[in-house]
Parts: sequence; structure tokens; C-alpha cells
Amino acid sequence: MRSRATAYPLVAVLGWGVMFPILASALDRVDPLNLTTARYLLAAVVLVAILLLREGAGALRHGGRALEVVVLGVVGFAGFNLLTNLALEHAAPQQISLFVATTPVITQLVRWARDGVRPKPLLLGLSLVALLGVGLVITRGSLAGLGQFGLGGLMMIGAVLGWGIYTHGASRFGEWSPLRFTTLTALAGTAAMLVLSIGADAVGWQHAPAAADLVAVAPQLAYAVLVGAVIAVLAWNTGVQRLGAANAALFMNLVPVTTFAVQIARGYRPQPVELVGAAITIAALIAANLAARPRATALPRPSAVTDPIAVTDPEAVSSR
Repeated sequence: MRSRATAYPLVAVLGWGVMFPILASALDRVDPLNLTTARYLLAAVVLVAILLLREGAGALRHGGRALEVVVLGVVGFAGFNLLTNLALEHAAPQQISLFVATTPVITQLVRWARDGVRPKPLLLGLSLVALLGVGLVITRGSLAGLGQFGLGGLMMIGAVLGWGIYTHGASRFGEWSPLRFTTLTALAGTAAMLVLSIGADAVGWQHAPAAADLVAVAPQLAYAVLVGAVIAVLAWNTGVQRLGAANAALFMNLVPVTTFAVQIARGYRPQPVELVGAAITIAALIAANLAARPRATALPRPSAVTDPIAVTDPEAVSSR
């Protein structure tokens, strides 16, 4: 059953890995805030329709957890997606995807801050190694490239922190279906995006897209809505419930691999130092996640097959 559960986060991260180059191409016609808002307005309609068909109108109630749902929706959906789209204006998709791969480490740090579960020193050390790898990709091994980190990198640090909080929060809603949790948090996040977009349009920070612009990016928007915002997020939250936040977060290491593959297929030729940096980041993050996972406690071996205490006593099968 556990091996089947891994299919959910795998579907999510592959979908997201392809999505970054797709979103980057759409930003040529539509501003980041408006693109994100349009994407989640459509996705919210789809999610609500599915939830009503599957679980009924009662599933739209927050069950006394409205504040928590709103915070997670704003931080996870609005924060992550808005900051990611803004960062794509300042950095290449393959660079952005490497920041997303730091989610496993960020999730552990969030768990430390909220639950008091302190990560091992090895985890923090490997986190620094992972950031070194990100730096090699962004700067291409040259100190002159440090300026490329800039605003885009800072935005992605905030975006990944928001998604780490969201991922940890999803693990606390085990009594809700992944569909319900996804839908209600998406509604909260979409409302926040809509307010920000209207405000940004009003002050002239960005401009509402014309109908021709939306038609031009319709293929990208369709993928971002159906795959990136509906299928991938539902799969991700299902994986978090079945595997736990820390184990599911491990799959985020596949995001940059997918994005690099897409970019190379589109004609991008990475320099050797970029590939080295990507390999360092992915290896360090995988090692960090494995180091953070608790070791399974071996069950005591019964002295005989007929020993009733060894077989039936619940103390003999203790949890970790």
C-alpha cells in the first residue's frame, strides 16, 4: 500500500516540473498577479464542482477551523504561487525549480518551529550544501553572476517557506479528505490573489489582460489549471496524508530534474557547472531528507511461534 501511495506525490512533482517553463512563456503576455489569479479562479470553480459532486455542500463548511484554513490558503496557495510567478520574471525556470527542491528541508524547519522537533545538525549542514549547489546553477560558477540571485531568489525563498508551512499544515487535517482540504484552502488563497490583483491593477503596478492576451496563453493556462492547480495539488495533499509531510516532501527533489529535462528538450544547453550544481543540490537534499526520517524500531523476535505474549501483547509491538 505504501508503494502505491508514492504515486501521488510523484504525479504532483512531475506536473509541477513541467509547469515552470510553461508559466514562464505565458508571462510574456499576462502579468504575474493576473496570471496567477486567473489560474486559480478557474481551478477553484473546478475544485468546488468536484467537491459538491463527491461530498455535498456540507463539505464546504470549515468545521470550526476557518482561521487555520484561511492562513494556510493565503500562505500556501497565494504566497507560493504569486511569489513564484513574480520570481519567474527575474530568473530562469530551471533556477526557480531548484529553489522548490529545498521544500523537504524547509518542511523540517517548519516542523521544528511549530512542533519543537529539532532537526539533526547533519540536516542543517546538508541544507547549506544544497544552497551551494543552487548558487552554482544561478551564477554558473562565476562570482560575477551573484547579482542574478537578487530579487528572484529572495522571492523563491519566501515562496518555498510558504509551501513548507502549507505542507506541514496539510498533515494536521487527516480527518478531512484531500479534496476538501485542497478546495477550501484554494478558495481562501484565490480570494487573497483576487484582492491583490485588483489593487495592483488599480494603482498601475500591472494591467488587466485583454481578451486577446488570455486567448494567446489559453494552452498554458489550461495546463496550469487542470494539471498544476487541480490534479497535482490533489495528488500532493493525498500523498501528504498517506506518507506524512516529511516523506512526501522528498519527492520535490524531482522537480528540478523534470524542469531541466523540459528546458533541454526545448533547446537549452546547460553549462557543465550548472549540471554539477544541480546534482549537488539534489544529492544533498535527498541525503538531508533521509537523515531526518526516523529509523524504524525493530520488532522483538518471539522465542517461539506459540509464545502468546510475544504474539499478542501490544507492548511487544511498540510504536517508534
